[in-house]
Amino acid sequence: MSDEPIRASKISDIIAKRLEAMILEGSLVPGQKMPPERELAQQFEVSRPSLREALHKLEAKGLVTRKQGGGTFVSAEIGLSFVDPLMQLFQTHSEFNYDLLEFRHALEEVAAHYAALRATETDREIIERRYNEWLDGHVQRIGHKEEAELDWRFHLAIAEASHNAVLLHSMRALFNLFKMTIATNLEYLYTKEDRRDEILRQHSAIKDAVLSRDPKAAQQAVNDHLAFVEETLQQSSRFESHSKRSLRRIGLMR
Repeated sequence: MSDEPIRASKISDIIAKRLEAMILEGSLVPGQKMPPERELAQQFEVSRPSLREALHKLEAKGLVTRKQGGGTFVSAEIGLSFVDPLMQLFQTHSEFNYDLLEFRHALEEVAAHYAALRATETDREIIERRYNEWLDGHVQRIGHKEEAELDWRFHLAIAEASHNAVLLHSMRALFNLFKMTIATNLEYLYTKEDRRDEILRQHSAIKDAVLSRDPKAAQQAVNDHLAFVEETLQQSSRFESHSKRSLRRIGLMR
């Protein structure tokens, strides 16, 4: 057994670790302004110099930014690894909208499953609130872009309630891309009135299943919703066939 003494962790290191965990779990959101140092010091029951040192450590890692006289912010760049030239291409080529929808389908089924199992009372309140905000916009027909924003915030609230940090940050990283495709999808889906009613019923089923803590029903409700969207959009001429893509690849290989 080594005689080397065990070194106690510095208070600032402990604070930094706790703040990092809050960023990972989604309690601190990219771009969010953090509470003043005095409040944070009281919350962690530490001195302000120790807290300030912890914030310097996070700043050195690029996790927070500090503005002279303006406070400390969680870095807006966190979680934007998906936003590169390839993602910009996805935004401007709507024929790949369906590929993105399939990926979203897989993520959200898992999110709903775990949200039903793990959602806290606070999570449940947020999901209910986000659903009602979307419902108000849906009923008032506020416009595709505006409804897409509320739609995605409802789905994101379920991802937050899954308490899976990797899943949550994956969905947040794709936030703008998903939101844009939702608006495009709604423009086509709502050309028929009965589809509006069906989307409302499906969203209600997702919310009810998660809040009733039924993981199988929650996963099935998400599947029913996104499968309906996928099948409806397949009727649109905006989506290229897989065979066309394959032929292009063959042509480039020659």
